[in-house]
Amino acid sequence: MGVFKVFKNLIDKEDKKQKVSKGKNKTAQSVKKTPKKTKPTSKSTSKTAKKNRQSPKNKLSKEKEIGRVTHCFGKISVGIIKLKASLHLGDRIHIKGVHDDFTQAVKSMQINYVNVSVASKGSEIGIKVKQRVHENDKVYKIVTE
Repeated sequence: MGVFKVFKNLIDKEDKKQKVSKGKNKTAQSVKKTPKKTKPTSKSTSKTAKKNRQSPKNKLSKEKEIGRVTHCFGKISVGIIKLKASLHLGDRIHIKGVHDDFTQAVKSMQINYVNVSVASKGSEIGIKVKQRVHENDKVYKIVTE
């Protein structure tokens, strides 16, 4: 079926609907149905119960800026970061920029092509990132309390 025929069929159906609706009683159209009122199904809980339900991710966490992205290697998903504070393997970081905003754990870290587990303030490191990063993106360390 051609495109014109499809559109013509749609137009014909709309015309039929409009003709049928014009023939109906206007008072029937103006009647609005009110939604049924339902009772809330959840029971009220105390504040202590809500605190106990929180997962570890919901705990209070602070972010401390620890560096900036100076270069990005997109094909191998590596970002070069100039550190303002120390960073360890396993730390959770938050990378935020104009185009990026994500968190991840540091699983791989290198200084001058050598794997390291700790990087100190002032060093330039390369880390494997799960998304593309861009120059001047800020890097924050997530500190949970």
